Amino acid sequence: MFQYLLRRLVMMIPTTFGITLVVFVIINLAPGSPIEQKLQAMRFGGGGDGSADVSSGGANQSQGVSQEVIDALNKQYGFDKPLHVRYGIWLKNLATLNFGESFTHEEPVTDVILSKFPVSVQFGVASFFLTYLICVPLGIAMAWKETKTFDSVASFVLFVLYAVPPFMLAILLLVFLGGGSFLDLFPLGYLKSDNYDELGTFAKIWDRVHHFILPLTCYMIGHFTTLTLLMRNSVLDEIRKDYVRTARAKGLDEKAVYLKHALRNALIPIATGIGGFLSVFFAGSLLLEQIFSLDGMGLLFDKATLDRDYNVLMGLIFFQSILMLVGNLISDFIYVAVDPRIDFS
Repeated sequence: MFQYLLRRLVMMIPTTFGITLVVFVIINLAPGSPIEQKLQAMRFGGGGDGSADVSSGGANQSQGVSQEVIDALNKQYGFDKPLHVRYGIWLKNLATLNFGESFTHEEPVTDVILSKFPVSVQFGVASFFLTYLICVPLGIAMAWKETKTFDSVASFVLFVLYAVPPFMLAILLLVFLGGGSFLDLFPLGYLKSDNYDELGTFAKIWDRVHHFILPLTCYMIGHFTTLTLLMRNSVLDEIRKDYVRTARAKGLDEKAVYLKHALRNALIPIATGIGGFLSVFFAGSLLLEQIFSLDGMGLLFDKATLDRDYNVLMGLIFFQSILMLVGNLISDFIYVAVDPRIDFS
């Protein structure tokens, strides 16, 4: 197992290198650039927000700006060097996790990402663990009650939830429960109330929970149905196998058959996604964050894309790639923990 771990860690190096190379080239060759964004802001008195068409080339963007200014901007942002040289400089700085400064925020990229980090971590971690804590037992219960009313009703509700897009659910929840035309049970957005600092300890906890309920529900709904039905079908597949029939023939009750014999093997497909818990640290949803007024990774990624903020984009993609690779490795070890018969050596 140690040799397998070592091989995977070694393979992460060229994989990460390939990901960053492809992304760096695509981002830098895409129409528009930070220079054009800056020139547009200068021409319109700082009013450029990246929403205008920047694909028509630098000539149109630079009208009314001297060549000296353009050259100075190119040098300031490092665009006076060839593409491969800029990538080499980026790799060199990567050794110290220096992703440069954000062109938009004019702050170090790591500081910009860390400023959005709390929102994504809170909702990502909470939705991940609550989803597994609810979906796994629910899937087992549905398999246990197969062909009965509980299974039919639960399946119908899950398919209805699966058909509702998370952003549409968010709008419906705000309209019906957030002080729209009906009930005023939950706040409209943000992570806390305006008087949060004046509250006591338990009042602060409740205030956080109160603000979390609606957006957290929308964060969870996307994977809720898929994971529940995967657990249900996995259990049903296991209980039809010969070793389960043998356990029943020996006189074991249904509870022991499901929980002691079938459950462990049924968890193997579920273990595939557990390693993905690392990705929750950069979880984000543009639409949900806009609806609930949350300043997280989704809005940051969208703004960095529109503003051609190359350094922020590269920083986000690099961290997400590392977490994805490490998560896949953790999933392999969870496979072995669930089923010792699996051998990666």
